This record gives sequence, structure tokens and C-alpha cells, in this order.
Amino acid sequence: MDHHALHSVEGDDPQLSITRSDAGAPSIAPPVLLLHGFGSSSGQNWVETGWVRFLNEAGRNVIMIDLPAHGGSAAPAAASAYAPSRLRADILQVLADEHVQPVQAGVATSGVDVIGYSLGARLAWEFGATQPEFVRRMVLGGPGTTDPLAAFDLEAAERFLAGGPAPEDAVTSDLLRMAQLLPDNDLPSLLAMISAIKLEPFDPRDAVPGMPVLLVAGDRDTYAVGIEDLAQLAPAAGTTILAGRNHTNAITSRSFKQAALRFLT
Repeated sequence: MDHHALHSVEGDDPQLSITRSDAGAPSIAPPVLLLHGFGSSSGQNWVETGWVRFLNEAGRNVIMIDLPAHGGSAAPAAASAYAPSRLRADILQVLADEHVQPVQAGVATSGVDVIGYSLGARLAWEFGATQPEFVRRMVLGGPGTTDPLAAFDLEAAERFLAGGPAPEDAVTSDLLRMAQLLPDNDLPSLLAMISAIKLEPFDPRDAVPGMPVLLVAGDRDTYAVGIEDLAQLAPAAGTTILAGRNHTNAITSRSFKQAALRFLT
């Protein structure tokens, strides 16, 4: 795999870690952009779960981005670095740096296919809606119409991290658990990301992607509330429900991988 950093955007270096993994025998298809979830990383979400190997073996080149304060990326001090609008601008810069061309009729390698999970699915939905000229198709895992990060109880989380009681809100406790799964995670910076997301909460009705979208979630995923509503919003959306899977383990499902590849092929 080729690991490299993103260059400065308008003089402000986001210090994002970008990883590219090219197929040994590439098919005539656009690269696949992978966007991981909150508290995770490209390595945990996509490499360790076998997604990169699976896509490469199918002939697909892969581009991965570690979001700020995740994986190999830096944890900027400025809260603005974590705003979803800034992250979408960074994604656009990544595509430019990776020489991705806008989708062109008759050019099978143009544009990019996107697979996002959890927070990555939210960013992908918005990116596809606001930058449709670059996105051919999208697969969104664990999506819902609600925004658990916007509803996160920051004060309770800060009290807990300072030695106080665990948050009473179940979603806040679960998101804190996710944030603490990786020992190298910078918890104050992850809380800064949440504070930035609270200023730009997810509302899927604000901008709706028009390209084909596959929405995937486990039937036990409590974060994917409203997945059918999302499918109704998007004009070219379908759903795949994974039996016996929740928000944590749906990403490991081989059925998920196979459904995504069929949809992107």
C-alpha cells in the first residue's frame, strides 16, 4: 500500500493520512474511495476487515482517508478542521491529488465510487449531493436519518473522562466506548470533532444525492433508524439488510462486501 499525506489546502495543512492500494490486475472501473466511521480508522474499518483485499482481488483500486484525529492523521487544534463542510472540502482535495477526473460518459475509469460507513456514510451522502460530478455510485453502511453525534452529551462525557460517573445517555456511552476502542485515539480531539458536528448536524433532506446509492445495515443496528426513509429520499436508492448484524459487526460481513461489489460493478 502507498501511504502519503495530503498537501495544504489554501495554506492550511489538514495533515490527513491518505492510503492507496492498487489492484494487481486493475479492472476498467473508477477507484473506490473508502470513508471510515467515528473513532475508527482506515486500517480498522477497511484493512483488518478484509475490504481492501476483497476489492483489490476484484480489480478495484482503493483510496482511503483517515479523518482528523483518526488513524495516521493529525489532530488539529482548530475546531473548524473537524466540521463536516471542511471534511468534504478535504475529500475533494484528495480526489484532485489522486488525479481523479470528473465522471465522463463513455470513460469507464472516470469519477470515483464511494463506500462509507457510519460517520463516513454521512459524509458520503453529503459529498455525493454537493459534488455529484465526481461520484458515480455510492454504498453507505449503517446510515440513518438521525445524527447520534449531534445528540452526544458532551458535558457528561467530559465529566466521565475527568473521573466522574458514566453518562446516563446510552448513545453517549456507546459512542464513548467506540472512541476508546483504539488505544491511540486522542479523546479530547474526538470530542472537538463532535462539537464541530453539533454545529452542522446531519439532515439528509438538506442535500440529496442523485446518483445510484445502496444503503446497507444490519437488522440489529440501532443507529440505522430511518434507513427506509433515506431510500425514499434518494431518487436512485436501494437497501440491503444484513441478518443478525449490528452497527459494530456489519462491517465484517462478507454479504455486505459482495452486495457492495455487485452494486458497484
